Amino acid sequence: MQIKADKPQLILMDVVMPGKNGFQVTRAIARDPETRDIPIIICTSKDQETDRIWGLRQGARDYLVKPIDAQALLSKIAALG
Repeated sequence: MQIKADKPQLILMDVVMPGKNGFQVTRAIARDPETRDIPIIICTSKDQETDRIWGLRQGARDYLVKPIDAQALLSKIAALG
């Protein structure tokens, strides 16, 4: 996993992606002892409350619906630190 080599300070994750979806990738990152401390904010067009709850249960620290308000994103990032 490239994430283990790069160790980003933050991940902005989409849900709709080719191959694995963002929920699956978020869960894998959050459960791995080497990467679980990397905060993940899901940024997606999936706007159902059940999607938000599921994303947070997978290990995301927050969940934003597209189109993303830049100020809201910056506030969420600031709250992590």
